Amino acid sequence: MTNTTDLNKLTSAIKLWSTDRNLHTQDHKMQTLKVGEEVGELFKAIVTNDEAQIIDAVGDTYVTLVILCQQLGIEIADCVSAAYGEIKDRKGKLVDGTFIKEG
Repeated sequence: MTNTTDLNKLTSAIKLWSTDRNLHTQDHKMQTLKVGEEVGELFKAIVTNDEAQIIDAVGDTYVTLVILCQQLGIEIADCVSAAYGEIKDRKGKLVDGTFIKEG
């Protein structure tokens, strides 16, 4: 199991990999398409219940998001922190397996 420190190291390694290949300066719109491609692969893996492909697609999606953030000049950790800040105190209920927030 990967811990937070490992994830920070992996994120740094992804950024270095991206920089070494000059991806960090490329068009963020093209990178956004790559994110969508990887999410599409995740959908397919979930529908087919292919655990190995799910793991691969989640990882690939994370990599593409790290690079997108790099291109936009923002930190992925800041994005995740902001998202958690929005949901941490949310209240709601489950409806058919989907969390529906109050209000």
